[in-house]
Amino acid sequence: MIGKPGRHVPAFVLLMLAERPRYGLEILNELNERLPYSRFDSAAVYKALNKLEENGCVSCSWDHSESGPPKKMYALTASGQNTLENFYDDIKMRRSNLDFFIKTYHAWKGGVDNE
Repeated sequence: MIGKPGRHVPAFVLLMLAERPRYGLEILNELNERLPYSRFDSAAVYKALNKLEENGCVSCSWDHSESGPPKKMYALTASGQNTLENFYDDIKMRRSNLDFFIKTYHAWKGGVDNE
């Protein structure tokens, strides 16, 4: 498949954190379960979390409530909410362009849908 599967990983990570605080593996599992075409892996999710933390979009704390080693919990910050809004605007614009592409492609193919 052509394209960059990780381009919007930070947007999806922020979206999961907008629902509630989560730890990294939980974010990955949610994305893999809920996205129709998830191509994210743990490295991509943790890379996005580290960058989002550096940029002040997420905060973290250690959860010691369960047995076993503590889990690093991530939560959305006010800056992260603004970043999520920016991602939303960007993705809406890209979706409009992709809708144009699909419509034009279908017209070129005579209305045949290859999906």
